[in-house]
Amino acid sequence: MLNAGSKAPDFCLTSHTGDEVCLKDLLGSWVVLYFYPKDNTSGCTTEALEFTGLMPRFGEAGVQVYGISPDSVESHGKFIGKHGLAVPLLSDPGHQVLESYGAWGKKKMYGKEFEGVIRSTVVIDPKGVIQLAWPSAKSKGHAAAVLEGVLELMG
Repeated sequence: MLNAGSKAPDFCLTSHTGDEVCLKDLLGSWVVLYFYPKDNTSGCTTEALEFTGLMPRFGEAGVQVYGISPDSVESHGKFIGKHGLAVPLLSDPGHQVLESYGAWGKKKMYGKEFEGVIRSTVVIDPKGVIQLAWPSAKSKGHAAAVLEGVLELMG
């Protein structure tokens, strides 16, 4: 996982609406990228709903929030529709962006080791530098911690 002080790797990914979202176009704003394993799973749904509930507060502060997973654009669209999510979701099927941010790696579940998304989050400042990083996040309560952290940074 990239640490605070690291330059955020540039990327362009497709959103659930089919639009391309590139980090270079977001510079000048505070940006939260949260990396999650899979649409419509219990933990990922909890996390997405919590971010959705806080989107007005992020918006008031001028902070842009994006969720990133390897799921398809179509899957993201269904996930948003099913749960009424307000967070834009980006598709990284080849997990290049996940890897560049250190959010892809070895995981263990039920005693088996496999490669997958490591639930994690970064906060990027308007100049493109990572200011906060959660290399291993829990789904519940995480969105509030991210909001608190970014608001504290912004003063």
